[in-house]
Amino acid sequence: MKSIKELYRIGTGPSSSHTMGPRKAAQIFLERHPEAAAFQVTLYGSLAATGKGHMTNVAITETLQPAAPVEIIWEPKIFLPFHPNGMLFEGLKAGKVVDRWTIYSIGGGALANESSRLEIPASIYPLTTISEIKDWCYREGKTYWEYVNDCEGPEIWDYLDRIWTVMCETIQRGLNNDGVLPGGLKVARKASTYWVKSKSYTDSLSSRAKIYAYALATSEENASGGTVVTAPTCGSSGVMPAVLYHLSTSRNFLRIRILRALATAGLFGNVAKTNSSISGAEVGCQGEVGVACAMAAAAACQLFGGTPSQIEYAAEMGLEHHLGLTCDPVCGLVQVPCIERNAVAAARALDANSYANLSDGHHMISYDRVVEVMKETGKDIPSLYRETSEGGLARNYTQK
Repeated sequence: MKSIKELYRIGTGPSSSHTMGPRKAAQIFLERHPEAAAFQVTLYGSLAATGKGHMTNVAITETLQPAAPVEIIWEPKIFLPFHPNGMLFEGLKAGKVVDRWTIYSIGGGALANESSRLEIPASIYPLTTISEIKDWCYREGKTYWEYVNDCEGPEIWDYLDRIWTVMCETIQRGLNNDGVLPGGLKVARKASTYWVKSKSYTDSLSSRAKIYAYALATSEENASGGTVVTAPTCGSSGVMPAVLYHLSTSRNFLRIRILRALATAGLFGNVAKTNSSISGAEVGCQGEVGVACAMAAAAACQLFGGTPSQIEYAAEMGLEHHLGLTCDPVCGLVQVPCIERNAVAAARALDANSYANLSDGHHMISYDRVVEVMKETGKDIPSLYRETSEGGLARNYTQK
């Protein structure tokens, strides 16, 4: 299992798979062929179906256009066998194709082809299931973040410190921005309104309003193409920061404890990514918002002193109760229902933490089993409901 640095990435929204990944692919192809007189890029499947709303064409054109003219070809009905997010880059010189490169954006900003990951970071985690890691925790008298420390080394804390800083900066920007989000749906930003209203409510409702405000702040920044942290993806980037920022500001947890919670959350997200998928185009939104909820629940449970079994229980509930969730963004924009889903999932993560901490930690269904079922369910979900904007809530909507 790879480093959690592969899970937590700093980039620009609105989508890690449809914006960050294609931008990176374009950069790589440009480095290979700076002499090309023109570029032609064919987008397939989900990338083509929702690429305009996700600003895929913008990311590619901004990268390649300074060097040579770019033509984008859209093929939403063609799904390449390896992954729904396929791209074909072609470099042209004197009207002839000098090179072709097929690559896939597999989620979280990562790229791969049929043979392997494009970037092949070292596998540093010998244990790849939460059941194995939990057994290690009890055997060694340690907990999840200590397993991350043992595998990653002390340098991981500087990386997570930077991740946490960016998360906080994104929330603060989002709380101070107003106006309408780009894309044509005319969705108004709501984070600042929820934040202001939270000041006039009683403690319980005020706490919930702040959670919503923080999640909205990050998700709205993502939807506008701002800088976010994939946790595990751009489309689900509002959940983790909302929970941790709320607990940090309301409970005064030390920064190092927040970083340890990030490490634990990253471990649970990494297991889901390794053994299933975090790509909405592959398994639906259960792999994005569902995994984000599981990560946030695990982080919160650790902060409140949960045992390894209770932490796993919280994560299991966070993911289990998102099983089957479709990815059906209206007009291909990461706005409706994506932004609200982040806010609701953040609140559900805290509920899962409370439920697990009240228990003795024993539960029937393991986190690993839910991850397995998520993968099976994702395969069974028709492509209409896997980030194509052709079914579900997205059906019959057209971009204005």
